[in-house]
Amino acid sequence: MNRTEWSKLLDARVPEKAIPYCYSLWEEEPFQFEITRSRISKLGDFRYRRGHEIQKITINHDLNPYQFLITFVHEVAHHRVFSQYSGKGIKPHGAEWKRTFRFLMAPLLHNQVFPMDVLVPLRLYINNPKASTGADYFLMKELKKYDIPAGADPAVLLGDLKPGAHFDLRSRVFEKLETRRSRVLCREVATGRNYLISRHAEVVEKDKQGDVPF
Repeated sequence: MNRTEWSKLLDARVPEKAIPYCYSLWEEEPFQFEITRSRISKLGDFRYRRGHEIQKITINHDLNPYQFLITFVHEVAHHRVFSQYSGKGIKPHGAEWKRTFRFLMAPLLHNQVFPMDVLVPLRLYINNPKASTGADYFLMKELKKYDIPAGADPAVLLGDLKPGAHFDLRSRVFEKLETRRSRVLCREVATGRNYLISRHAEVVEKDKQGDVPF
């Protein structure tokens, strides 16, 4: 795959200023790259296959450009680490991966690639990156702003709602009660049952009659 083909593949999928850098990462150490269907359990994937000269990285097709770029570099970091150590005794998101991910992300951490609302929490996240950007509440909150398709209901994070607010989650209506660390105690309106739900959950806020407020 040449530079022109990479540009076409990544056009509108990552910020324009980042396309040459993504190509350079591939050119330095080539891998098979595939854009896949949406997967609930993961945004991207790298699996080291012993005995294979060319490894494979996959990224979900429906990520916004900033999430796509972070995920791309995340998986390239796995590729670099596992090709260097052949997977021997290396934790998937251990010290070697963290160091490599920080190094590969460094050239992208400026406002010509990321908007400031994403860049600020991203810089903090990079200091000690975790297995998923979803583990960082503030970074995920800013990235989610760029997910909403035109005409969609206004999704918010459960952690941002006030106690007593009603919201829709997977066609069920709940009332937010109280936050307990990373989860929120909620009451399902129809059954009266209580549930602990991740404060990262995307929900649609409703008024007490069940309508979406404007």
